[in-house]
Parts: sequence; structure tokens; C-alpha cells
Amino acid sequence: MSKSIGKILVILRKDLISEARTRDVAASVLIFALLVIVIFNFAFEPGGETTKLVAPGILWVAITFAGVLSFNRSFVLEKENGCLEGLKLCPINKEIIYLGKMLGSLLFLLIVEIIIFPIFSVLFNLPLFMPKVALIAVLATVGLVSVGILFSALSVHTKAREILLPILFFPVCAPVIIAAVEATGMVLQGEALGSLSSWLQIMAVFDVVFVVVSVLIFEFVIEE
Repeated sequence: MSKSIGKILVILRKDLISEARTRDVAASVLIFALLVIVIFNFAFEPGGETTKLVAPGILWVAITFAGVLSFNRSFVLEKENGCLEGLKLCPINKEIIYLGKMLGSLLFLLIVEIIIFPIFSVLFNLPLFMPKVALIAVLATVGLVSVGILFSALSVHTKAREILLPILFFPVCAPVIIAAVEATGMVLQGEALGSLSSWLQIMAVFDVVFVVVSVLIFEFVIEE
């Protein structure tokens, strides 16, 4: 078990070092998310009732589309640099590759959210610095990443991978996106944590199911 965790962390470290050197994905994802938020900010009066209704949707649209950009590059860079075959030939279980990649993307997207949330809170004059919002963000992001990495590996071998990934990703992730939007909206309306339980349960079940399923089938997905 400890050896597997060590191998997962090696893949995680490799991805983090690679991104730290180039910053290609980080720059594009962060700029895109901020651009979406800033553009929508001009359409609504900050702090108004209408803003409270539409703000959760704007926030999670920005995060979801930014996530797709990062997922799309996760395995593309490996393939373009000739590293994907090397990963597949490593004497490790293929699910270790998935978990390492997933943790790297999860950490990356959470960092993006840590940057986006304060800016969103200031621009829309809404309180997002709450443990309930943090819990929603973590649960939703795990679900998005678990599906995104799986479909990124599936689409990397196709010529139309930039189109195929969103087509596969959005319908499958619709439940977790809807749950995140609804739960965030209830938090902004001042609802207690107990009233969010149904949406939190949907996200938690989604996370568990897709992480387990992805681990089980990743060996077949990554093969050409």
C-alpha cells in the first residue's frame, strides 16, 4: 500500500514540476475563468437579489469550463512529448497513473478556485468565505476531476479530442454541477447546513462512484 502511494505521489510530483516550469495550462485556465467572471459582473448589479440567484451558476460555469481546459491538456502534453508510452510501460498498475493524474488536476483546480473565489466575492459583493462553500467546492471539484481525467485519457488518442472531451464530459457531470449550483445558491440565501444535505449527498455519491469506476476501467481506457 505504501509503495503504491509513493508511486502515485511520484506522478503527482512530475505533473506539478512540469506545470511549474511551463505554466501554460495555469495561465490559460486562470485567465479564462477570470474573464468569464468579469464579463458577467457587468451584466448584474453587485449584491442585488438577482445576483444572488445567478451568481452560483456563473461561478460554476467558470470553474467547469476552466476545468475542461486543464483536463484536455492533462494527457495531450504527455502524448505530444512522447511520455505517454513511457507511463504505460512503467511496471505499475495503470490505476496508479489515474490516481496520480487525478490528484494533480484536483490540486491544480483547487488552487485556481482559491484564487477565483475571493475575486468573485469582491466583484459580486457576495460572502463566499464560509466552511459550507469550501465543502461544496471540494466535493464538486473531486467529481469534476474524476470524470475529466478519465475522459481525457479516453479522448487523447482521437484527432478531435478538443471536441470529444466536452461532449463526453458535460452530460456525465451534469448532476454534480447542478448539485454544486443549487447548494451554493442555498448557502448564499442563508440556508443551514442541514438543508444542503441532499445536494451534498448527491455530490458525495457521485464522487465515490466515479472514482471507483474510473480506477477499475482506466487500464482499458488508456490503451489505444
